[in-house]
Amino acid sequence: MVGPAHDPPEASAKNDEIADPGRALDRFRLDDRVVVVTGASSGLGRRFTRVLAGVGARLVLAARRSDRIEALADELPDAVAVTVDVADDKGPQDLVDATIDHYGRIDVLVNNAGISRVIAAVDDDIDGFRHELAVDLIAPYELARRAARWWIDHDHSGVVVNIGSVMGAGSGGRLRIPGYTAAKGGLHNLTRELAVQWARKGIRVNAIAPAWFETEMNAEAMFQTDTGRAYVESGTPMGRSGFAHELDGALLLLASDAGSYLTGTILYVDGGWTAQ
Repeated sequence: MVGPAHDPPEASAKNDEIADPGRALDRFRLDDRVVVVTGASSGLGRRFTRVLAGVGARLVLAARRSDRIEALADELPDAVAVTVDVADDKGPQDLVDATIDHYGRIDVLVNNAGISRVIAAVDDDIDGFRHELAVDLIAPYELARRAARWWIDHDHSGVVVNIGSVMGAGSGGRLRIPGYTAAKGGLHNLTRELAVQWARKGIRVNAIAPAWFETEMNAEAMFQTDTGRAYVESGTPMGRSGFAHELDGALLLLASDAGSYLTGTILYVDGGWTAQ
């Protein structure tokens, strides 16, 4: 059987139609879906917005840097910029409200905003550690929770894609990034927890865990020094960092109907980093 045993005949018929192998690529499209991307002003987030726009998504670009996201919104076919700090107490609800006000609904949430500090634990200060958790862990939770409340209240399906990290699967080693590893490890397990809680509500929650992709945040330390490049290349079985486009497929799989039976998954895109 295509669907569960309790599916009515019309549901199975619909599944048969959707399962047409000739339409496989169509299921990666996001035509008319409203997608929120946090941290959209630079790095992976900026790339994600262009990829999502390319498959028909209607976009909400969220970040603190207004000038950047407003300029980006002007370049995309159907996008609105929302200036917000997701770590503020009101930020997550303000972003969800702005999305509903503009588009009337929300379909996909991409929790991409993040920060990282390099500091030895014994030298760390608790305020810095707390802020890192606020951005990298608490904000994704609050955004997902508030989006899910709207989805459940309106009997609407929804998708959450969290951007984790290979550092969520273990320590940062010699990098000394205690706040980042704690937050990303927590985000991975939070992804699983929310996926299980909301699975029967029609809400899918998954995460992408990249290894080394050059961004504004890590370029100076990891890609513009011989030591940083050597660390990445020697520690990655494929012997190199990732290219920006090598996250496109993972994003579209988890955000679209192509991944309709995936939830609670941490998808590592890491050149073999975590396989060692």
